[in-house]
Amino acid sequence: MGTVRVVIADCQVDYVGRLTAHLPMARRLILVKADGSVSIHADDRAYKPLNWMSPPCWLETVPAEAEQIPDDHQLWIVRNKADEQLRILIGTIEHDSDHDLGVDPGLVKDGVEAHLQELLAEHTETFGAGFTLVRREYMTAIGPVDLLLRDGDGGTVAVEVKRRAEIDGVEQLTRYLELLNRDPLLAPVAGILAAQQVKPQARTLAEDRGIRCVAVDYDALRGTENTDYKLF
Repeated sequence: MGTVRVVIADCQVDYVGRLTAHLPMARRLILVKADGSVSIHADDRAYKPLNWMSPPCWLETVPAEAEQIPDDHQLWIVRNKADEQLRILIGTIEHDSDHDLGVDPGLVKDGVEAHLQELLAEHTETFGAGFTLVRREYMTAIGPVDLLLRDGDGGTVAVEVKRRAEIDGVEQLTRYLELLNRDPLLAPVAGILAAQQVKPQARTLAEDRGIRCVAVDYDALRGTENTDYKLF
């Protein structure tokens, strides 16, 4: 079962890790999800939080006296295995509630998208010479990666398959890559966004993040499909 905690509060946020980032005190939305992830949102950026910590991570509430903060404030510290911290100083709380979301069935791909994934798994040479399939639907803590491949040099490649690639597809693959690159057995992991059509905005964002876009001819791949032992 998945439970999400929804908090609307005045908060100051400091990220301490490979880089540092600071958000001054302001009213924001804080989401604490069942997988342990914590994200801070403003009233914009529909698809991306201002700051976040992805799982595996854990949240602890620090007593006010331990950090010399005002008695009417709370300090949340979110840590991960890399010893990075998201320090959230919370002032006035407007809303704080828990909600049981139940079991999520996940995103169900339409027939063309699912078939495209299947065909690309059979024809990994679409992405370049020497590419081989490791696994379809490679599971992560935040959902399955469509295809996990090895390139001609033995490097790991994560492929997200879409009928039409838009910005949300780039964001989805970015989250997968962030998680996969924490696994020393897989890292470094490159990303490919494969689609029949790649929107210009998605291509621009993908290239900025080092993700390769591949336009796929679905009809051409269907022509190479193995129909042995199929009735129709």
